[in-house]
Amino acid sequence: MKLATTTGDFYPFTRSNTESLRLIREAGFRYADMNFNNDYADAAGVFGADYEAYFDEVGAAAADIGITLVQAHAPLGKTLEDGGLLQQATVRCIEACGAWKIPNLVVHSGYVRGLTRQETFEQNKAFFLPLLEKAEACGVNILVENFNKMKYPDLYWIDNAPDLLALIEYVDHPLFHAVWDVGHANMQPMPQDEALRLLGSHLRALHIQDNMGERDQHAVPFTGTLNLDSVMHGLQDIGYDGYFTFEVRSGFLPGSKRRPYPGDTRLLEPPLALRCAFETYLYQLGKAVLEAYDCYEI
Repeated sequence: MKLATTTGDFYPFTRSNTESLRLIREAGFRYADMNFNNDYADAAGVFGADYEAYFDEVGAAAADIGITLVQAHAPLGKTLEDGGLLQQATVRCIEACGAWKIPNLVVHSGYVRGLTRQETFEQNKAFFLPLLEKAEACGVNILVENFNKMKYPDLYWIDNAPDLLALIEYVDHPLFHAVWDVGHANMQPMPQDEALRLLGSHLRALHIQDNMGERDQHAVPFTGTLNLDSVMHGLQDIGYDGYFTFEVRSGFLPGSKRRPYPGDTRLLEPPLALRCAFETYLYQLGKAVLEAYDCYEI
């Protein structure tokens, strides 16, 4: 397996995806996940007025840096409740993936309070089918993700492997598959190896992160209760040959969460050098995990 991480690693240190790619490469990563959330929030980049020129700019920069874009993440939002805005934005993401030869785009399913399981499936199918038509034209797989554990009794969402597989089979399209978030799965009772065997060949990508099994923290592996042996055995059992892609926060709490101190904010956010050191550590951690199972690839 090859190691990858997300361009979101360097938000808010930089809002430039090309700068993020450069910093990721300097840490050792040769493969990256393009996170479209920042572009969407800023109405820039992929969502800017001159997006086609941006496609060329990022493609050229990635080649120059020596990093390959292997998956991407569509913007987050109220998938079934925003009048189609997120659907339109995702179409642009699919076009970007086509331009950059990214094979897999992660798109979250939607949920609405009060909908039954069957109604949720029906509305999601209606949401995804136009995207899949666009994906066919661009040569892109659409990957749906397992959410963190459901917390509200009047809200159904897809937070486990059996339901994720059921949605994939319900939509029933050759380009519609799964991304497995091991941190979200860590909040469920089903062992990871069992869940991965259930998804089987539908698994096309991973989000690697950790937590204490109670809330979605996106913590560094080995700092929570995630059992990586279970994950690795499941991946090997199904012959997974995709990327081992991190989706962790740096471990640094945002400055907005700190107790205020008037007049001096020089340490409100950690310096970029510390974030870069963390990124290098993240690469070494992933390498150690894959080497332990004799599957590390450059």
